[in-house]
Amino acid sequence: MFSNKCRLLTCEVFALVFVGVIMVGSSSRVWAEAKFGDAMYFMSRQAVFAIIGCFIMWAASKINLKKIRPHAKRIFILCVIALLLVLVPGIGVARNGSRSWFGIGSFLIQPSEFFKIAIIIYIADHLANRYRVKSFKRDLLFPGFLTMLGFGLILLQPDFGSGIVMVCSIVVMVLAADSPIHYFVRVGILGAAGLGGLILSAPYRLARITSFINPWEDPLGAGFQIIQSLFAISPGGILGVGFDQSMQKHFYLPEPQTDFIFAIYAEEFGFLGCLLLIGVFLMVIYEGVKIAMHANDPYLCYIAIGLISLFAIQVMINLGVVVGLFPVTGITLPFISYGGSSLLVMMGSMGLLMSIANTQ
Repeated sequence: MFSNKCRLLTCEVFALVFVGVIMVGSSSRVWAEAKFGDAMYFMSRQAVFAIIGCFIMWAASKINLKKIRPHAKRIFILCVIALLLVLVPGIGVARNGSRSWFGIGSFLIQPSEFFKIAIIIYIADHLANRYRVKSFKRDLLFPGFLTMLGFGLILLQPDFGSGIVMVCSIVVMVLAADSPIHYFVRVGILGAAGLGGLILSAPYRLARITSFINPWEDPLGAGFQIIQSLFAISPGGILGVGFDQSMQKHFYLPEPQTDFIFAIYAEEFGFLGCLLLIGVFLMVIYEGVKIAMHANDPYLCYIAIGLISLFAIQVMINLGVVVGLFPVTGITLPFISYGGSSLLVMMGSMGLLMSIANTQ
């Protein structure tokens, strides 16, 4: 079904997807039973998306990205239109204060996830036409504008976490284009000032920062999730309390199948289980970097860098949030957290990496 060149990456992805489906079932069982009367409500849906994702990954691995290149602009524009449409009441679906989804029956699709892939492909085309960055205005102004446009539209939903992940992955791509560091110093200063303004402009973002610094200042409010996450991790010890034996999923940690699913995993499988899972994540990142290094076309190389950095940054931020190293951002753990759009797009991106490997 998949190329021999990608056999190891395929096995790693399948292992993560399997763990994800099982952990969604374990972490959500109590919540799903109480809310829907069906303990397997979330697990069954995640399993359906996992099956669909396998076909998407296979189809993506057969795509010739060089033939997609002339259509990169059109794909990007379509995704921008989707980001605009999701903001329209009656078209976009609001959930937990964010209007980030299109609804199809009981399933939700998040266009920002697809936008991340579209902007990586479009900016890869732009960078490959120049090969190396020589001028800020000529080479970086355009991708900077596209990135800020996407970030602004995603922020309107609001989905601050997804925007940050997207921006960071583009920064990694531009760095790989041998961009002078002093460009990033200037842009970084402006970005830090803008980020500070965004945080101060929204009370809930400021509350997340203060709760990150001292979650015990508001233990029943802004600091509740991170405190309950740490309470889940600490009893896990070396070997964990055992599969499906978590106590924090009994209404202590809200919606544990989503952003904080790693806390439940750590509680049930302990330190050794965490090392094993993080090891698989690192193996996927290694395979992605290897594919990028061996790509025989700058365009394909930049796409591979963008895709694997998107995965790596999302993993790093999610794990950092769960253990209290970063403020709460609402970013899912790739392949593990519940979420159809995230799973399908991530499996599709792995398929695109396989496609790049097959063209070497």
